[in-house]
Amino acid sequence: MTNAQATDTYPGELADVPGWFPPLDQMLFTWFLERQQKQGMRGDLLELGVYMGKSAILLGHHLQDGEKFTVCDLFEGDAPDEANKAESTKSYASLTQQAFERNYLSFHDTLPTVIAAPSSVVSEKVAPDTCRFVHVDASHLYEHVYGDIGAAHDILMPEGIVVLDDFRSEHTPGVSVAAWEAVLNRGLRPVCLSTQKLYGTWGDPEPVQEELLDMLRQRTDVGLSVQEAAGHRLVRARSRGMKPPAFPSSRHYVAPVPAQAGTPAAPVAESRAARPARPSPSRARRLAKDLLPPVVTRAVRRARAKRA
Repeated sequence: MTNAQATDTYPGELADVPGWFPPLDQMLFTWFLERQQKQGMRGDLLELGVYMGKSAILLGHHLQDGEKFTVCDLFEGDAPDEANKAESTKSYASLTQQAFERNYLSFHDTLPTVIAAPSSVVSEKVAPDTCRFVHVDASHLYEHVYGDIGAAHDILMPEGIVVLDDFRSEHTPGVSVAAWEAVLNRGLRPVCLSTQKLYGTWGDPEPVQEELLDMLRQRTDVGLSVQEAAGHRLVRARSRGMKPPAFPSSRHYVAPVPAQAGTPAAPVAESRAARPARPSPSRARRLAKDLLPPVVTRAVRRARAKRA
């Protein structure tokens, strides 16, 4: 993982916010959240690990009246152990609570409830059975992810959705072990797998899976496959040139200035490679000799003789 650097500028669009949130996952987040709303499902939202706020900004857009959105991150705080401290220093040195809040408030009027602490405290701050959607994207160390999954299980409503980030990235084996252990031994039921995230539930996955499959099969920008493993149906989705879903611009967005009528277009610089090579003088004479009719060639020779 590269360290996406923070900037001091206000984002105009969601794409301007640093972070790792591919268009496929933006589409899936949107679909799951909108499905819950259409079904009349009400519950709070929770994100463990926010970085610069890219996914939190999208989650906050789907917050319904009376619901609560909570985010939890270390920010500049002390890590609970040396391994977590080393991880934070390496990958998230540029993360500050101020940067997160600046980005989030560019798109929303109020901040979510912010817990600036290790994710292990979230069970003390968020009541059980209150959330309909939980995004786990905090530490990548096995012990921490194991605890985060346990907290998500307790905090989620029975049919709620949990999303585990980086569950199959080569640099995060601890997440992979914790995620699949939860599937095999802790009752987590996969709904779908994206390139980066595992979407699951501790409820019945079949109804949401069927609706998801119907939606994905209608899209031409998604590669889709369905597999069976250890008694679980695994819906795998991958992007095929997908564009991110439409999202409102921030309060700092500045529209591009359209070109005025009558303004001359900027000259296009032609590269040397785009121009045909000019033949050398000797080659040009040979080409003329080969291409001109004999009568013209003889006339040229007589003219040269007279000048001589």
